[in-house]
Amino acid sequence: MQKYSFGIGDRFGCQGSAQLAAFIEAKKLGIEITPVWNKSNREHTTIHTEPSDVRKEADKAVADANWNGAYFVDADHINLSCVDKFINSSDFFTLDVADYIGEESNSADVTAFVKKYKKFAGELSIPGINEKFHVSEPDLQITAEKYLNAIKEAGKIYRYILEGRCPQRPLTPSATNSKIQIEIPQPPLKKGDSIHQSNNPIIHHSNLIIEVSMDETEKPQTPLELLFILAMIADEKIPAQTIAPKFSGRFNKGVEYVGDVAQFAKEFEDDLAVIQFAIKNFGLNENLKLSVHSGSDKFAIYPAINKAIKKYNTGVHVKTAGTTWLEELIGLAESGGEALDIAKEIYRKAFDRYDELAAPYATVIDIDNEELPKPDVVDSWDSTKYVDSLRHDRTNVNYNQSFRQLLHVGYKIAAELGDKYINALKENREIVAKNVTENILERHIKIIFANHEEH
Repeated sequence: MQKYSFGIGDRFGCQGSAQLAAFIEAKKLGIEITPVWNKSNREHTTIHTEPSDVRKEADKAVADANWNGAYFVDADHINLSCVDKFINSSDFFTLDVADYIGEESNSADVTAFVKKYKKFAGELSIPGINEKFHVSEPDLQITAEKYLNAIKEAGKIYRYILEGRCPQRPLTPSATNSKIQIEIPQPPLKKGDSIHQSNNPIIHHSNLIIEVSMDETEKPQTPLELLFILAMIADEKIPAQTIAPKFSGRFNKGVEYVGDVAQFAKEFEDDLAVIQFAIKNFGLNENLKLSVHSGSDKFAIYPAINKAIKKYNTGVHVKTAGTTWLEELIGLAESGGEALDIAKEIYRKAFDRYDELAAPYATVIDIDNEELPKPDVVDSWDSTKYVDSLRHDRTNVNYNQSFRQLLHVGYKIAAELGDKYINALKENREIVAKNVTENILERHIKIIFANHEEH
């Protein structure tokens, strides 16, 4: 996978071209970034779409723009219960195994892991990290007991995907990115074959991107935990190209990072150092990079990310959190008239159904109910007031973070409006697209990736 990549969510499948336009403009500035369209099973269920819809949108946007770079479609936060529907449409799979962290691991597997990696026991230095680590066999056992079952689950998901794609159920033509070829030939996989025997190398692919996601947990992983998690990934022969650990602080949906920026910067740099150490020691993909989830609108930490990836000359994947949908609302509000009325209607219904809409996102939103304006008040707003309240501009006195978060989780209301909402997007296509493109390019790509020029 390319060095820099950026995940873009498009809840309603109408902004693929506007999103891609940001990458095209970035390329003109010398910033090469791979677009990755992502959509979770929860979002598909809420909006009543299918993974094939995302593939069609991405392929069409790429064809219409004559984009000749790589691009991917991400099966976002999948597990064995829902992966089937994504296999023939996606070429990027985010394996979410956070729920398995802390579950009891097989004692024999734990013992074998400790035996294999006790060579790291004692004082351990990782280039790039100033402090030295002391590793004991009990430390290895505790780490294995906590994480080994989760990584075993990731291995099961990966092998299930691989078996589904090659050769029994090959990719359909529409799901094949013709610009990308397999770099290391893969032997045919026979039913029942195991591909994770200890004497087999990790098979790396460039047309199948695997991310292991462990970010939705209570506490960040320590550098040592991440190191041995990566060892487990190598043992499972998972050709991970991105890894999404948990960072300290709050990564709420669509709003600013809340936490100690200096602490985040240290964690981020330490994780980069650990990854480079693990690549050399465990045979992992040389392009393995960190993935930052819910990364949109975290303006406070972008300078730290930018500085770190310069320092280590490494890549990063930033996955945004559905904020394109908010840019659609901003565009409708700016358009005025019936489009503004639709934006107000969505807020009124979201306000009335607060508990229902907020519950699934309770861990990633912080809404102050006292700050939420009453729907009758919002109905009196003009376009400027609505836009200023919603757009993420903390220098604007009208910006309302709680208003923004409620609308962020209120996309179900727009889905229920059906053609009324989609037609409004079509009728106001230009102003909506302008907001979508500018948000990705100006507020995100330029800040995170500026001066990272690929030659």
